[in-house]
Amino acid sequence: MELTELLNSVHAIQVIGEVQRKDVAGIFYDSRKVLQNSIFVAVKGYNIDGHKFILDALNKGAIAVVLEDKNAVPDEMFIHESKAKILVHNSRVALAEISNYLFKEPSKKLKLIGITGTNGKTTTSYFLKNIFETAGYKTGLMGTIANYIGDKKIESKLTTPESSDINEMLLTMYNQGCRYAVMEVSSHSLVLNRVSSLYFSGAVFTNITSDHLDFHESFENYFNAKKILFDSLSPESNIICNADDKNGKAITKDSKAKTYFYGTSEDADISMTDIGFDLHGTFFKIFYRKKIYSVETSLIGEFNAYNDCAAFAASVLAGIGEEIALEGIRTAGHVPGRFEVVQRGNKKVIIDYSHTADSLKKALQAVHKINKDKNTIYTVFGCGGNRDKTKRPVMGKIASELSDKIFITSDNPRFEDPLLIINEIKDGISQNNYEVIENREEAIKKSIESSGDNAVILIAGKGHENYQEVKGIRNHFSDKEIAEKYLFK
Repeated sequence: MELTELLNSVHAIQVIGEVQRKDVAGIFYDSRKVLQNSIFVAVKGYNIDGHKFILDALNKGAIAVVLEDKNAVPDEMFIHESKAKILVHNSRVALAEISNYLFKEPSKKLKLIGITGTNGKTTTSYFLKNIFETAGYKTGLMGTIANYIGDKKIESKLTTPESSDINEMLLTMYNQGCRYAVMEVSSHSLVLNRVSSLYFSGAVFTNITSDHLDFHESFENYFNAKKILFDSLSPESNIICNADDKNGKAITKDSKAKTYFYGTSEDADISMTDIGFDLHGTFFKIFYRKKIYSVETSLIGEFNAYNDCAAFAASVLAGIGEEIALEGIRTAGHVPGRFEVVQRGNKKVIIDYSHTADSLKKALQAVHKINKDKNTIYTVFGCGGNRDKTKRPVMGKIASELSDKIFITSDNPRFEDPLLIINEIKDGISQNNYEVIENREEAIKKSIESSGDNAVILIAGKGHENYQEVKGIRNHFSDKEIAEKYLFK
């Protein structure tokens, strides 16, 4: 596609220099990846400003630069080099607009379903992918654990990638036979315009509780970030909204899309009843269009009933038959690090990604419900560094009140002092039922070795993650591997 044609897709303030009639080789926001005859988009990040690398991109053969800082490079430089300087209001929006057009609007070729919320995004996306594949459709997935094109796994570093990466991946999914795609949509991605210009045929709202306040600064900002997804939907799209979340109606009220509510509420369009669960899975009933359906899944917990129901609603509204949707839920495999049970004899270790106050509370409430014999409950957890600090004492309080004993340890301290994080967690604890062991492996080891044969041990916070990040370096670390190491030795 020629640069002249691509320029029609972006809202430019000014174009200076020469717009060459050449086919564009690609669009890049990382100057190190720039190819001959490509476009470089200078994006202002929180740590790195892409405008500082414009000359590098031009030297590597970029024929055009999209930028929002008009003074970053003199106009004469572009004129002399016969290159195009394209000034825009927002480089991130422009990146989304151009990449959407360059990759031939791939989100319109697929049935794309976006999932947003504080908790449940990953599990709901796995359920949906399996439902669509049970129906015979190859399906793509973009999310926290990994990206998938059918069965092919592609490692993921961001819950929601940059817009150009998204559009390129969606086109690849389509070209490789996918007809459905499921995407976790983070609040960061919505604020940073990573999903701008995408067409979602459906969008799911799971829930919202306080999180990411290090980035959003207030719950109101966080709420408004999530709301962007629903406000951007077309009238032809569907919203699947949690009726039991007090913010559900407010977050969808301005959308042009048709909203369907799910949950235990009597006025829900897709309602749930008789929710139960044990160590073997979760079971409940769905009432939809005057019919009652029995639902079973191997995933454990009331929160997974909500994830099941959301996936059922989203898939049925996307054209999948009810019985196929139920089969897809029943046969869905375990989601790594989501209430994953490792057991030796009667001693149970549960690995869970619960890293917010609400998710930790729900995980421990689920532990209490399956712990019918009233065995001792241990919790091992910490909080991530350089992230929302307000949740630390709250999580300490929840863990202390809902556990017999807790081991406070290091999570991903990043660039913070682990002991300072631990002290902030301790601020919320009023009982003397905790022990501080900074080394995470040692904390897991002691929880297993010092607990009785019938103990239940929740290891919370990292879930599927196979690393621990300290001062910018990621070293291999898996809660599940460490738990198995000491549980079965």
